[in-house]
Amino acid sequence: MASRSVQLVLHYDGAGFSGWQRQPGERTVQGILETAVSRLCGEALTVVGAGRTDAGVHARGQAAGVRVPEKWSASALRRSMNAILPDDVWIAAAFEMRDEFHPRYSAVSRSYSYFVGTDDLASSPFRRTHELVWRKPLAFDRLAAAAGAVRGRRCFRAFAVKGTAPEKDDHRCTVSNSAWREREGGLVFEITADRFLHHMVRFLVGTMLEIGEGRREVSVMKELLEQEDNSQVSQPAPPHALFLERVEYPKDLYLRSE
Repeated sequence: MASRSVQLVLHYDGAGFSGWQRQPGERTVQGILETAVSRLCGEALTVVGAGRTDAGVHARGQAAGVRVPEKWSASALRRSMNAILPDDVWIAAAFEMRDEFHPRYSAVSRSYSYFVGTDDLASSPFRRTHELVWRKPLAFDRLAAAAGAVRGRRCFRAFAVKGTAPEKDDHRCTVSNSAWREREGGLVFEITADRFLHHMVRFLVGTMLEIGEGRREVSVMKELLEQEDNSQVSQPAPPHALFLERVEYPKDLYLRSE
């Protein structure tokens, strides 16, 4: 049967999921999507994500790919899936892709944001579920310097869960953007790289917050990048304030958008 490759751009609230990856007996984003698309197409289909977000992590631009019968246009698939998906998942866009498209291996970059609330309203139930409430003073110049230290192509073995990649892997990532910015009510850390290791962003944020608070020196970032394990890194920041913002692909992989 003829089929077409479709990219789905996803928004989801990670609070109600045990992460992205399908797991027996657990509610996962991949599992919810596969149930919906398989129901519509009348056959068991696999939805492949650009990356695996942890339990509690949100997305405003997760990319996923699925191959569906040719009768399904990207726009029709988006409308039909949104009609049956639960309220905490939404397909923001759908694109018809070339056959060689792969959600994970074709990606050229991924971008994450981590939100820190520093004002009194950060404790509101409307914010504390998606921001890290932080009551201690933070020196913005120290945060900025720490973020700048991770730009470029570097080994992030010290900022990853052990075993996140094969030992023969060099654990190197090319970080094109790493910066803190001020926003109303707090701060946000933004990072873009060609790949991310397990817990990498959360380890970075946890360490930078201790630097911003003055508990660790700015120089520790460069020192940690030379370590062979994560034994000296700070505790990872909680997952609930982390968002996968977007995944980018080469333009020539797109056939048309709907």
